[in-house]
Amino acid sequence: MYNTNNNMILQWYDGNKRDLPWRLTSDPYKIWISEVMLQQTQVSKVIPYYNNWIKHFPTIFSVANSRIEPLLKMWEGLGYYNRCRNFHKAAKIVVNKYNGIIPNNYNRIISLPGVGNYVANAILSIAFNHQLPALDTNLIRVISRILGIKTLTKRNNNRILKYAQNLVQCDRPGDINQALMDIGSQICTTKKALCSGCPNQSYCKVNESGKQLQYPESISKRTIPIKKMVSAFITLNGNFIINQRLESGMLGGLWEFPTFEYYNSIADSEVKMIFNKHIGNDINIEFKIGSVKHSYSHFKTEVDLYLCSKKYKNIILKNAKWINPNEFEQHTFSKVHHKLFHLIKKNKNG
Repeated sequence: MYNTNNNMILQWYDGNKRDLPWRLTSDPYKIWISEVMLQQTQVSKVIPYYNNWIKHFPTIFSVANSRIEPLLKMWEGLGYYNRCRNFHKAAKIVVNKYNGIIPNNYNRIISLPGVGNYVANAILSIAFNHQLPALDTNLIRVISRILGIKTLTKRNNNRILKYAQNLVQCDRPGDINQALMDIGSQICTTKKALCSGCPNQSYCKVNESGKQLQYPESISKRTIPIKKMVSAFITLNGNFIINQRLESGMLGGLWEFPTFEYYNSIADSEVKMIFNKHIGNDINIEFKIGSVKHSYSHFKTEVDLYLCSKKYKNIILKNAKWINPNEFEQHTFSKVHHKLFHLIKKNKNG
C-alpha cells in the first residue's frame, strides 16, 4: 500500500479548487456534458459553452428530444464534433432505455456512445461517489512525479493506476480526482512545478529535485501532415453556395463553402477545372480572396479561397444549396470556414 495522504489533498482542494460551474451541481447529466466538453479542450474555453448549453438544454430529455442541428450549432467553435453527436446518441439511449436516469453502473455507462474509461469514472466518482480513479493527462503527470516515474511503460502505467486507485479509497473520491486535476493544471504542469504549494510535496520523489519537468518523459511528436485545399465563394444575385458534409465523415453534418483537396502545387486554371467539375461548368473565377490556416489534432490545413461567379442557379454538387448572407448564422460551420467568412467580410469592407 502506498503512503498517501488523502486528507492533505482534500484540504488543499477545499482551499484552492477552481470555481467552475459544473462543480456547483451533483446532477450527473451536467457533470457528464462538462466532461465531454472538456476532452481535448481548455477549461476557459469550455465554461461559456457549458453555461450556454445548460441554459438551452437543462436536462437529458431536452437533448434527447432535440434534432442534431441545434446541438451542433450550440457546439459550433468547440471542435471535435463527434463528441456532440455521440452525446446526442447516448442521451437518446438513456431516455429510451433507462427512462432518463443516467446509469449508476460502470458497465452500463461505458457502453454508451462516446463514453470511455475516463469519462465513465469521472461521472461515477463525482456524481455517484464511486471509488474510481479518473486518469487523465494531468493525473498521470502528477502521479508520475510523486512516484518518480520517468518512462510511461506498461508496468509503470499499472503503478500509476494502482496509486490512483488507492487515493480514491475515501469518502470523497470525486473530489480527489478533481483535486489532482487542479494540481496538474495549476501547480504541477508540463511547464512548471510549484512544489512549495503542493499537498503532495512530503511524499513526492521528485520534489525540489530541479528535474521535475523531466517527469514523465514527453513522447516525441510526429510530423503533422499539411493538407492543401481550395474553397469557392460562389455568388449569384447576392446569394452564395454552401454544401453539407457527409454525416459519417470528419466534421459530419457541418456546412461549408465548396472545398476540395489538392496535392502539390496548383495553377488557377486547374482550380477552375476543379470547381467546374464538382459544381458546374458555368463557374468563373474572379480572383483569389486570400488564404487561411487551421490545425486539427492529426493534421494542419491551408485553404485558398476564391471569389467565383456562376451564370445559372443549378448545382451538381450533392447536399448543396444557395443561401443569402443573413442565413449564414442559421447553419453550423467549422472554425476554418468561419475564418474564410471573415476573409470575405474583410475583403468586402476593404
